[in-house]
Amino acid sequence: MTIKVFGHKSPDTDSTGSPIIWAWYLNEVEGRDAAPALLGEPNTEAAFMLQRWGLDKPQIIDGVGAGDPVVIVDTNNPAELPADINAADITAIIDHHKLVGGIETKGPIDITVRPVACTATIMHDLMGAEATKMPDPIKGAMLSCILSDTLEFRSPTTTDADRKLAETLAADLGVDIPGYAAEMFAAKSDVSAFSDAELLRMDSKEYEVGGKKFRVSVLETTSPETVLARKASLVAAMDEVAREDGVDQVLLFVVDILREEATMLVPNDLTRQVAEKSFATVCGDDTVVLPGIVSRKKQIIPNLAV
Repeated sequence: MTIKVFGHKSPDTDSTGSPIIWAWYLNEVEGRDAAPALLGEPNTEAAFMLQRWGLDKPQIIDGVGAGDPVVIVDTNNPAELPADINAADITAIIDHHKLVGGIETKGPIDITVRPVACTATIMHDLMGAEATKMPDPIKGAMLSCILSDTLEFRSPTTTDADRKLAETLAADLGVDIPGYAAEMFAAKSDVSAFSDAELLRMDSKEYEVGGKKFRVSVLETTSPETVLARKASLVAAMDEVAREDGVDQVLLFVVDILREEATMLVPNDLTRQVAEKSFATVCGDDTVVLPGIVSRKKQIIPNLAV
């Protein structure tokens, strides 16, 4: 049976590239039958990566069958996976997020969770000497994942391992990191084709704190003014998205990659309370700028308070 390799819903570059990388490894190195999959359409940056390196877009799936062999990458959170995930035969998890709990397996499995910025960095280490066999498109996907998750090394999640691997891959590929990262971020910043609801779900994770459930949405961009120009319609869409997704509130952070700051929308009392308690700040009328805040995993989620 073919092993499905996939990451979280609303796939970003790491959750698009890492399934491709690991499926290549399982097929070409371990000789196992594996295929990458996605739990939704890739975002614009991930789509750019696929086109740039000539990679096929993985099959989009909305569920898994009972007993289907799967490898989960870039998440261990059941809320970000198919509702029937525990019916599958989970054979491995490769991730760089905190453990959430709730996943059940048929037996003992391989689990690797490490405090680095990117899942692809872990995969390179797990490959060992076999990593030298990666063809250029797989190296390109790995480089893209690292530059995306580290915001070209600006994110506080960046480790020496991420940076050194990215620099080695770029040298092997003859890629200029600043130039290539600029292309990636430009692709990520083009959100003109997406509805407000799609933007709010595009790069988001559910999180509960103080008895409140939130959809924590992050939009990383080199053109924050383009997103903030849609502030009124985004705010109007927040309540509907919250209702449809069964959460109390959507929290939206527009991350300015170049200025290394986030603008949080604060359209009501709850978001204002969260902003002021979480980040020791005073909000303006409907937004607050949070200097130095760029990472949901390390700076936003751990500080959320109600």
